[in-house]
Amino acid sequence: MRRRGSDLRRPVRRRVSSVFWLTLCGITILLFIVLISRENQKPSSRSANIKRSYRHDRIIEGLNITEEMLSANSVSRQLNDQVSLAKSFLAIAKESKNLQFAWELSAQIRNSQKLLSNAALRRNPLTTGESEIAIRDMALLLFQAQQLHYDSATMIMWLKAKIQGLEEQMSSVNEKSSKYGQIAAEEVPKSLYCLGIRLSTEWYKNSNLQRKLREKREAAIKLKDNNLYHFCVFSDNILATSVVVNSTALSSQNPDQVVFHVVTDEVNYAAMKAWFTMNSFKGVTVDVQKIEEFTWLNASYVPVLKQLQDSDTQNYYFSGSSGDRRTPIKFRNPKYLSMLNHLRFYIPEVFPELKKVVFLDDDVIVQKDLSGLFTIDLNGNVNGAVETCMETFHRYHKYLNYSHPLIHEHFDPDACGWAFGMNVFDLVEWRKRNVTGIYHYWQEKNVDRTLWKLGTLPPGLLTFYGLTEPLNPTWHVLGLGYTNVDPQVIEKGAVLHFNGNSKPWLKIGMEKYKPLWDKYVDYSHPLLQQCNVH
Repeated sequence: MRRRGSDLRRPVRRRVSSVFWLTLCGITILLFIVLISRENQKPSSRSANIKRSYRHDRIIEGLNITEEMLSANSVSRQLNDQVSLAKSFLAIAKESKNLQFAWELSAQIRNSQKLLSNAALRRNPLTTGESEIAIRDMALLLFQAQQLHYDSATMIMWLKAKIQGLEEQMSSVNEKSSKYGQIAAEEVPKSLYCLGIRLSTEWYKNSNLQRKLREKREAAIKLKDNNLYHFCVFSDNILATSVVVNSTALSSQNPDQVVFHVVTDEVNYAAMKAWFTMNSFKGVTVDVQKIEEFTWLNASYVPVLKQLQDSDTQNYYFSGSSGDRRTPIKFRNPKYLSMLNHLRFYIPEVFPELKKVVFLDDDVIVQKDLSGLFTIDLNGNVNGAVETCMETFHRYHKYLNYSHPLIHEHFDPDACGWAFGMNVFDLVEWRKRNVTGIYHYWQEKNVDRTLWKLGTLPPGLLTFYGLTEPLNPTWHVLGLGYTNVDPQVIEKGAVLHFNGNSKPWLKIGMEKYKPLWDKYVDYSHPLLQQCNVH
């Protein structure tokens, strides 16, 4: 076989050499890239490790746990557990009157806590040597506690007894609180008593006041004018009645068309006349009557007066006992026996010439013009009132005894309740439907107090059942004398009612709502200053 020439072999040798060098360069470049990528990964890995370590340290710091406490052989944790158990036994020992043992436990607890505190301050864990004596002494005391039956069962029984005792104390405190709160609500503040005395004195010694009253009576035609806005208040509280009249006058767009009919008792009659004669209320007409002037208001006509002559009723209300049971303190509130409170069922008899009247309690203030109430269509009903059945406890079943057949057969237990305090009464419909006769019927049926226990609202719910027209809730806002009320509801309300025991003229009045009432009292009046009314 013949060999090729050398000129033919040289190009091949050059081609092999080029491939070799190209491959070598590629491998070198790859190695360089790998080295660079590893260098880049090291900082990120180191950063991740740092973050994990930081997060772990933060968890440890947040939970207040040291590495030593996490150890299965931690002396500090063992000592801590002993202290917790000893504290429980200490409580039982004190309750059991074992004072010597309680003192020993208390001393050992302090000793163990001191060791733990010292270890925390020096930032080194407790050693077995320095804590061995404390752990042994505590273990002996804990063993002794177990021998004294200071175990879990004893602890549970002790806690149950403690809870029962606290519940009994709470019940007693609540009862006393209710009793004293009721007494405080019924009291006449010394300042108001002083005001009544001074006004009565002023009335009898100042002939000018009596002359002014006679002059006012010349305009008595207003008292019968059904084109005016007639309001009535039945009260023996001079200052509270004054606030009702003053707030109505200041809120009225036409106060000269407003007429107030105030009915009080013999005791406060002179004082009430003196106050409303010597003070002006932006042209509002105020007429004062006393309940003793109503000759028709007698026991033969009024069931409540007849019942009050009954010895059993007197024993129930005045002696505070009924059979073998004591009458609850709230049932003995004098207001439930006052005819001023029951007079609301005789408004047509009190004002025989009037056709429509707005009834106001003496614990309200008026902050909107109320003339719109006189144009509301009651749709043939007698009573216009704001319903209070937003919650179930303001429905009929809350106030009446539905186990009695008369109640069960005639009234829906879920019917909406409503509130006295701001009511529009159509006296024409009242007389036509003989509403007072309906009231008398139910009062006579309740002579043994089996239909309802107390108050004027339950008989009112029966008397005006099916005869009440619901009003817009903004006309009458309740609750300022016993609960918190939404500020927006208060702002929109026309009549604000301080129903409840915390009346604004009492020391137990709710401070947050008292300024609403105070702004209608002229505390700079000489008589108020003399009697320290504030």
